[in-house]
Amino acid sequence: MSSLVEVARAAGVSVSTASRVLTGSSHPISAKTRARVIAVAEQLGYSPSALARALVSRNSRLLGVLVSDIVNPYFSVIARGVDDVASRAGYVTMLSNVDRRTATEINRVQTMRDYRAAGMIFAGSGYIDDPQAPELAKAVRQAQEQGIKVVSLTVRELGCPTITADSRTAAYDITDHLVSLGHRRIAFIEGPAGMIASQQRRDGFLACMRDADLAETAECHPGGFDYEAGHAATMRLIARPPLPDAILAANDEAAVGALSALRQAGIDVPGQISVAGMDDFRVAQFVGLTTVSLPLYEMGAMAARHIIDAPPGADNATTTVLSHRVIPRETTAWRSTGSTHP
Repeated sequence: MSSLVEVARAAGVSVSTASRVLTGSSHPISAKTRARVIAVAEQLGYSPSALARALVSRNSRLLGVLVSDIVNPYFSVIARGVDDVASRAGYVTMLSNVDRRTATEINRVQTMRDYRAAGMIFAGSGYIDDPQAPELAKAVRQAQEQGIKVVSLTVRELGCPTITADSRTAAYDITDHLVSLGHRRIAFIEGPAGMIASQQRRDGFLACMRDADLAETAECHPGGFDYEAGHAATMRLIARPPLPDAILAANDEAAVGALSALRQAGIDVPGQISVAGMDDFRVAQFVGLTTVSLPLYEMGAMAARHIIDAPPGADNATTTVLSHRVIPRETTAWRSTGSTHP
Protein backbone atom coordinates (compact mmCIF):
# COMPACT_ATOMS: atom_id res chain seq x y z
CA MET A 1 0.00 0.00 0.00
CA SER A 2 1.36 3.43 -0.98
CA SER A 3 2.05 6.31 1.40
CA LEU A 4 0.56 9.77 1.33
CA VAL A 5 3.92 11.14 0.12
CA GLU A 6 3.85 8.81 -2.90
CA VAL A 7 0.29 9.85 -3.74
CA ALA A 8 1.22 13.53 -3.56
CA ARG A 9 4.29 13.03 -5.76
CA ALA A 10 2.36 11.07 -8.40
CA ALA A 11 -0.47 13.63 -8.44
CA GLY A 12 1.92 16.58 -8.65
CA VAL A 13 0.62 18.28 -5.50
CA SER A 14 1.94 19.02 -2.03
CA VAL A 15 1.53 16.50 0.78
CA SER A 16 -0.78 18.90 2.62
CA THR A 17 -3.03 19.22 -0.44
CA ALA A 18 -3.17 15.45 -0.89
CA SER A 19 -3.99 15.04 2.81
CA ARG A 20 -6.81 17.59 2.62
CA VAL A 21 -8.37 15.84 -0.37
CA LEU A 22 -8.10 12.32 1.05
CA THR A 23 -9.31 13.16 4.56
CA GLY A 24 -12.34 15.14 3.42
CA SER A 25 -11.14 18.55 4.53
CA SER A 26 -13.35 21.54 3.68
CA HIS A 27 -10.27 23.55 2.66
CA PRO A 28 -10.89 25.04 -0.84
CA ILE A 29 -9.29 22.88 -3.55
CA SER A 30 -10.17 22.93 -7.24
CA ALA A 31 -12.39 20.14 -8.54
CA LYS A 32 -9.72 19.20 -11.10
CA THR A 33 -7.01 18.81 -8.46
CA ARG A 34 -9.34 16.93 -6.16
CA ALA A 35 -10.29 14.48 -8.91
CA ARG A 36 -6.64 13.92 -9.89
CA VAL A 37 -5.57 13.17 -6.30
CA ILE A 38 -8.47 10.74 -5.79
CA ALA A 39 -7.73 8.96 -9.06
CA VAL A 40 -4.03 8.55 -8.18
CA ALA A 41 -4.90 7.34 -4.66
CA GLU A 42 -7.24 4.70 -6.09
CA GLN A 43 -4.64 3.62 -8.61
CA LEU A 44 -1.95 3.27 -5.92
CA GLY A 45 -4.29 1.65 -3.38
CA TYR A 46 -3.90 4.38 -0.77
CA SER A 47 -6.34 4.63 2.15
CA PRO A 48 -6.07 7.33 4.86
CA SER A 49 -5.73 6.04 8.39
CA ALA A 50 -8.61 6.31 10.82
CA LEU A 51 -6.48 8.59 12.99
CA ALA A 52 -5.77 10.92 10.08
CA ARG A 53 -9.46 11.19 9.29
CA ALA A 54 -10.21 11.83 12.95
CA LEU A 55 -7.68 14.65 13.21
CA VAL A 56 -9.30 16.44 10.27
CA SER A 57 -12.95 15.70 11.04
CA ARG A 58 -12.42 16.22 14.79
CA ASN A 59 -14.22 12.96 15.42
CA SER A 60 -13.24 9.32 15.76
CA ARG A 61 -14.65 5.97 16.73
CA LEU A 62 -12.17 5.52 19.54
CA LEU A 63 -13.48 4.76 23.02
CA GLY A 64 -10.98 5.03 25.89
CA VAL A 65 -11.37 3.03 29.10
CA LEU A 66 -9.26 4.17 32.07
CA VAL A 67 -8.69 1.34 34.56
CA SER A 68 -6.91 1.37 37.92
CA ASP A 69 -5.17 -1.99 37.52
CA ILE A 70 -5.13 -3.70 34.14
CA VAL A 71 -4.54 -7.18 35.61
CA ASN A 72 -7.43 -6.95 38.08
CA PRO A 73 -10.35 -9.09 36.82
CA TYR A 74 -12.78 -6.40 37.99
CA PHE A 75 -11.66 -4.24 35.09
CA SER A 76 -11.38 -7.04 32.54
CA VAL A 77 -15.08 -7.81 33.00
CA ILE A 78 -15.98 -4.14 32.59
CA ALA A 79 -13.74 -3.84 29.52
CA ARG A 80 -15.42 -6.86 27.92
CA GLY A 81 -18.82 -5.22 28.37
CA VAL A 82 -17.53 -2.01 26.80
CA ASP A 83 -15.85 -3.73 23.87
CA ASP A 84 -18.74 -6.05 23.03
CA VAL A 85 -21.02 -3.05 22.53
CA ALA A 86 -18.36 -0.82 20.95
CA SER A 87 -17.15 -3.35 18.38
CA ARG A 88 -20.67 -4.10 17.16
CA ALA A 89 -21.12 -0.37 16.50
CA GLY A 90 -17.81 -0.06 14.67
CA TYR A 91 -15.89 1.54 17.53
CA VAL A 92 -12.43 0.59 18.80
CA THR A 93 -11.76 0.23 22.54
CA MET A 94 -8.46 1.49 23.99
CA LEU A 95 -7.68 0.21 27.50
CA SER A 96 -5.38 2.44 29.55
CA ASN A 97 -3.83 1.52 32.90
CA VAL A 98 -3.57 4.46 35.34
CA ASP A 99 -2.19 2.62 38.40
CA ARG A 100 -4.65 4.40 40.71
CA ARG A 101 -2.86 7.70 40.07
CA THR A 102 -4.88 10.86 39.46
CA ALA A 103 -1.94 12.48 37.65
CA THR A 104 -1.93 9.61 35.17
CA GLU A 105 -5.69 9.98 34.66
CA ILE A 106 -5.19 13.66 33.82
CA ASN A 107 -2.51 12.71 31.31
CA ARG A 108 -4.75 10.07 29.72
CA VAL A 109 -7.59 12.58 29.35
CA GLN A 110 -5.24 14.78 27.33
CA THR A 111 -4.24 11.77 25.21
CA MET A 112 -7.88 11.03 24.45
CA ARG A 113 -8.34 14.67 23.46
CA ASP A 114 -5.34 14.46 21.13
CA TYR A 115 -6.80 11.36 19.50
CA ARG A 116 -10.24 13.01 19.16
CA ALA A 117 -11.81 10.09 21.04
CA ALA A 118 -15.55 9.67 20.85
CA GLY A 119 -15.70 8.97 24.55
CA MET A 120 -13.93 8.05 27.78
CA ILE A 121 -14.98 5.73 30.58
CA PHE A 122 -13.51 6.10 34.07
CA ALA A 123 -13.73 2.55 35.39
CA GLY A 124 -11.75 3.00 38.61
CA SER A 125 -12.44 4.68 41.92
CA GLY A 126 -11.00 7.97 43.03
CA TYR A 127 -9.52 8.97 46.38
CA ILE A 128 -11.08 10.63 49.39
CA ASP A 129 -9.89 14.27 49.67
CA ASP A 130 -7.78 13.99 46.52
CA PRO A 131 -5.90 17.30 46.04
CA GLN A 132 -5.72 16.65 42.27
CA ALA A 133 -9.46 16.01 41.90
CA PRO A 134 -10.27 19.62 40.80
CA GLU A 135 -7.58 19.46 38.11
CA LEU A 136 -8.97 16.15 36.83
CA ALA A 137 -12.52 17.57 36.80
CA LYS A 138 -11.25 20.55 34.78
CA ALA A 139 -9.55 18.23 32.27
CA VAL A 140 -12.79 16.26 31.91
CA ARG A 141 -14.77 19.45 31.37
CA GLN A 142 -12.37 20.55 28.63
CA ALA A 143 -12.73 17.16 26.94
CA GLN A 144 -16.52 17.48 27.07
CA GLU A 145 -16.32 20.96 25.53
CA GLN A 146 -14.36 19.36 22.70
CA GLY A 147 -17.27 16.96 22.12
CA ILE A 148 -15.90 13.91 23.95
CA LYS A 149 -18.52 12.06 25.99
CA VAL A 150 -17.41 10.95 29.45
CA VAL A 151 -18.92 8.34 31.79
CA SER A 152 -17.81 7.28 35.28
CA LEU A 153 -18.46 3.81 36.70
CA THR A 154 -17.91 4.95 40.29
CA VAL A 155 -19.24 7.91 42.21
CA ARG A 156 -16.72 10.71 41.57
CA GLU A 157 -16.91 14.49 41.19
CA LEU A 158 -16.20 14.53 37.45
CA GLY A 159 -19.28 16.33 36.13
CA CYS A 160 -20.33 13.40 33.96
CA PRO A 161 -23.02 10.68 33.97
CA THR A 162 -22.42 7.86 36.46
CA ILE A 163 -23.35 4.23 35.85
CA THR A 164 -22.47 2.15 38.88
CA ALA A 165 -23.32 -0.46 41.49
CA ASP A 166 -24.02 0.42 45.13
CA SER A 167 -20.87 -0.93 46.79
CA ARG A 168 -21.97 0.18 50.25
CA THR A 169 -25.29 -1.66 50.06
CA ALA A 170 -23.61 -4.68 48.46
CA ALA A 171 -21.20 -4.88 51.42
CA TYR A 172 -24.13 -4.48 53.79
CA ASP A 173 -26.03 -7.31 52.12
CA ILE A 174 -23.16 -9.82 52.07
CA THR A 175 -22.46 -9.00 55.74
CA ASP A 176 -26.14 -9.52 56.53
CA HIS A 177 -25.92 -12.92 54.86
CA LEU A 178 -23.05 -13.90 57.16
CA VAL A 179 -25.00 -12.68 60.18
CA SER A 180 -28.02 -14.70 59.06
CA LEU A 181 -25.84 -17.81 59.16
CA GLY A 182 -25.18 -17.27 62.87
CA HIS A 183 -21.80 -15.53 62.60
CA ARG A 184 -21.22 -12.91 65.26
CA ARG A 185 -17.49 -12.12 65.18
CA ILE A 186 -16.78 -11.06 61.61
CA ALA A 187 -13.46 -9.69 60.36
CA PHE A 188 -13.41 -7.36 57.36
CA ILE A 189 -10.29 -7.15 55.17
CA GLU A 190 -10.30 -3.63 53.76
CA GLY A 191 -9.46 -2.43 50.27
CA PRO A 192 -6.61 0.01 49.44
CA ALA A 193 -6.38 2.85 51.96
CA GLY A 194 -7.92 6.17 50.96
CA MET A 195 -9.96 4.94 48.01
CA ILE A 196 -13.63 5.87 47.80
CA ALA A 197 -14.60 2.30 46.86
CA SER A 198 -12.72 0.92 49.87
CA GLN A 199 -14.50 3.34 52.18
CA GLN A 200 -17.92 2.50 50.72
CA ARG A 201 -17.42 -1.23 51.30
CA ARG A 202 -16.09 -0.73 54.81
CA ASP A 203 -19.02 1.55 55.63
CA GLY A 204 -21.52 -1.04 54.41
CA PHE A 205 -19.93 -3.74 56.57
CA LEU A 206 -19.91 -1.58 59.69
CA ALA A 207 -23.47 -0.35 59.12
CA CYS A 208 -24.78 -3.91 58.97
CA MET A 209 -22.85 -4.91 62.09
CA ARG A 210 -24.30 -1.91 63.96
CA ASP A 211 -27.83 -2.72 62.82
CA ALA A 212 -27.36 -6.31 64.01
CA ASP A 213 -26.10 -5.06 67.42
CA LEU A 214 -22.70 -6.57 66.64
CA ALA A 215 -20.61 -3.41 66.44
CA GLU A 216 -18.43 -4.53 69.33
CA THR A 217 -17.43 -7.74 67.54
CA ALA A 218 -16.76 -6.12 64.15
CA GLU A 219 -13.09 -6.13 63.14
CA CYS A 220 -11.52 -4.11 60.32
CA HIS A 221 -8.06 -5.05 59.09
CA PRO A 222 -5.82 -3.26 56.53
CA GLY A 223 -5.64 -5.10 53.22
CA GLY A 224 -6.06 -4.42 49.53
CA PHE A 225 -7.73 -5.58 46.34
CA ASP A 226 -5.26 -8.37 45.53
CA TYR A 227 -4.51 -11.96 46.53
CA GLU A 228 -1.36 -11.06 48.44
CA ALA A 229 -3.14 -8.49 50.61
CA GLY A 230 -5.87 -10.95 51.57
CA HIS A 231 -3.33 -13.67 52.32
CA ALA A 232 -1.14 -11.40 54.47
CA ALA A 233 -4.08 -9.99 56.44
CA THR A 234 -5.36 -13.50 57.18
CA MET A 235 -1.93 -14.71 58.28
CA ARG A 236 -1.91 -11.87 60.81
CA LEU A 237 -5.34 -12.98 62.03
CA ILE A 238 -4.18 -16.58 62.39
CA ALA A 239 -1.19 -15.44 64.45
CA ARG A 240 -3.49 -13.73 66.96
CA PRO A 241 -6.19 -16.25 68.02
CA PRO A 242 -9.02 -16.73 68.57
CA LEU A 243 -10.23 -16.72 64.99
CA PRO A 244 -13.38 -14.79 64.09
CA ASP A 245 -16.50 -16.67 62.98
CA ALA A 246 -16.12 -15.34 59.43
CA ILE A 247 -13.89 -13.27 57.18
CA LEU A 248 -15.31 -10.87 54.60
CA ALA A 249 -12.79 -9.43 52.14
CA ALA A 250 -13.37 -6.22 50.18
CA ASN A 251 -13.14 -8.15 46.90
CA ASP A 252 -12.86 -11.72 45.63
CA GLU A 253 -9.13 -11.70 44.96
CA ALA A 254 -8.39 -10.77 48.57
CA ALA A 255 -10.96 -13.36 49.72
CA VAL A 256 -9.17 -16.08 47.75
CA GLY A 257 -5.94 -14.98 49.41
CA ALA A 258 -7.65 -15.35 52.80
CA LEU A 259 -8.98 -18.77 51.82
CA SER A 260 -5.52 -19.91 50.77
CA ALA A 261 -3.93 -18.74 54.04
CA LEU A 262 -6.53 -20.58 56.12
CA ARG A 263 -6.12 -23.81 54.20
CA GLN A 264 -2.33 -23.60 54.40
CA ALA A 265 -2.71 -23.33 58.16
CA GLY A 266 -4.94 -26.41 58.25
CA ILE A 267 -8.04 -24.43 59.24
CA ASP A 268 -11.26 -25.90 57.87
CA VAL A 269 -13.39 -23.65 55.67
CA PRO A 270 -16.30 -23.44 56.32
CA GLY A 271 -16.19 -25.89 59.25
CA GLN A 272 -14.18 -23.59 61.53
CA ILE A 273 -14.54 -20.28 59.73
CA SER A 274 -16.55 -18.93 56.81
CA VAL A 275 -15.06 -16.77 54.04
CA ALA A 276 -16.84 -14.40 51.65
CA GLY A 277 -15.85 -11.79 49.08
CA MET A 278 -17.32 -9.20 46.76
CA ASP A 279 -17.63 -8.79 42.95
CA ASP A 280 -18.13 -12.44 41.76
CA PHE A 281 -15.05 -12.82 39.59
CA ARG A 282 -14.61 -16.09 37.70
CA VAL A 283 -12.11 -17.25 40.31
CA ALA A 284 -14.89 -17.06 42.91
CA GLN A 285 -16.88 -19.61 40.91
CA PHE A 286 -13.84 -21.90 40.57
CA VAL A 287 -13.18 -22.07 44.33
CA GLY A 288 -16.82 -22.05 45.45
CA LEU A 289 -16.52 -18.63 47.13
CA THR A 290 -19.59 -17.02 48.63
CA THR A 291 -19.75 -13.48 47.30
CA VAL A 292 -21.99 -10.65 46.12
CA SER A 293 -22.26 -10.31 42.36
CA LEU A 294 -21.84 -6.79 41.00
CA PRO A 295 -23.08 -6.02 37.46
CA LEU A 296 -19.63 -5.21 36.07
CA TYR A 297 -20.26 -6.38 32.50
CA GLU A 298 -23.57 -4.50 32.39
CA MET A 299 -21.91 -1.32 33.71
CA GLY A 300 -19.35 -1.42 30.89
CA ALA A 301 -21.93 -2.21 28.24
CA MET A 302 -24.29 0.55 29.37
CA ALA A 303 -21.45 3.08 29.46
CA ALA A 304 -20.50 2.22 25.88
CA ARG A 305 -24.11 2.51 24.73
CA HIS A 306 -24.37 5.93 26.36
CA ILE A 307 -21.30 7.19 24.51
CA ILE A 308 -22.46 5.78 21.19
CA ASP A 309 -26.17 6.63 21.43
CA ALA A 310 -26.67 9.58 23.79
CA PRO A 311 -27.33 12.88 22.00
CA PRO A 312 -24.80 15.71 22.36
CA GLY A 313 -25.40 17.80 25.47
CA ALA A 314 -27.11 14.98 27.39
CA ASP A 315 -27.61 15.56 31.12
CA ASN A 316 -24.29 15.10 32.90
CA ALA A 317 -25.86 14.88 36.37
CA THR A 318 -27.53 11.51 35.89
CA THR A 319 -26.66 8.54 38.11
CA THR A 320 -27.79 5.02 37.23
CA VAL A 321 -27.40 2.37 39.95
CA LEU A 322 -27.57 -1.25 38.79
CA SER A 323 -28.65 -4.09 41.07
CA HIS A 324 -26.45 -6.71 42.77
CA ARG A 325 -27.18 -10.08 44.38
CA VAL A 326 -25.68 -12.29 47.06
CA ILE A 327 -24.33 -15.63 45.77
CA PRO A 328 -24.03 -18.27 48.55
CA ARG A 329 -21.47 -21.00 47.80
CA GLU A 330 -19.35 -23.57 49.63
CA THR A 331 -17.05 -21.28 51.67
CA THR A 332 -19.80 -20.28 54.12
CA ALA A 333 -21.96 -22.41 56.44
CA TRP A 334 -24.39 -21.94 59.30
CA ARG A 335 -22.89 -21.58 62.77
CA SER A 336 -24.66 -21.39 66.12
CA THR A 337 -24.07 -18.26 68.20
CA GLY A 338 -22.54 -20.27 70.97
CA SER A 339 -19.76 -21.80 68.90
CA THR A 340 -16.12 -21.18 69.69
CA HIS A 341 -12.84 -21.65 67.84
CA PRO A 342 -9.59 -23.10 69.04
